[in-house]
Amino acid sequence: MALFSRRRIPAADRTRLDLPPGDTVLVSTELADGRWAVATRRALHLLGPEGPAVRHPWSEVDHGSLDAATRTMTLRWVSGESEHLTFAEVPGSYAFSQTFRERVQQSVVHAASVTLPGDHRARIVLRRDEDGGLFTQVLGDASVDMSDPAVAAILDAAEDEVRDAVGLPR
Repeated sequence: MALFSRRRIPAADRTRLDLPPGDTVLVSTELADGRWAVATRRALHLLGPEGPAVRHPWSEVDHGSLDAATRTMTLRWVSGESEHLTFAEVPGSYAFSQTFRERVQQSVVHAASVTLPGDHRARIVLRRDEDGGLFTQVLGDASVDMSDPAVAAILDAAEDEVRDAVGLPR
């Protein structure tokens, strides 16, 4: 089998994606658990055996990493939660991972890292939404107490700086 061969999502499953106008499937691959992972121009779709696809705009994805030995991609959502996708075949994992990376990177315009009290770190990320609009996200791990007034002041100042750099209102 060629390194970049791709299995197409079955036509009956494709209709359950309910893609908005202007969106298109870039790559799809079957997962080891029988679901499908589908990358479109605007979102990541996870499609189970029944029902509608679970749709995640690219701006909901913080990052992902592929363990080639196990064909498992670990997704980290901006919410801080993680999900593991194990690909059914090696070629599918490479093709999907490449497109996944490109789409997540396309949604990120700029990112700034901030040092917080207690030697914690957070990131201010300027992203594109599905329609190309710009917005910011403040991302930190569970150890960051964003309700702490000192932390909130640092994050607000950093977010204002990122927004000012591209002319977004505060």
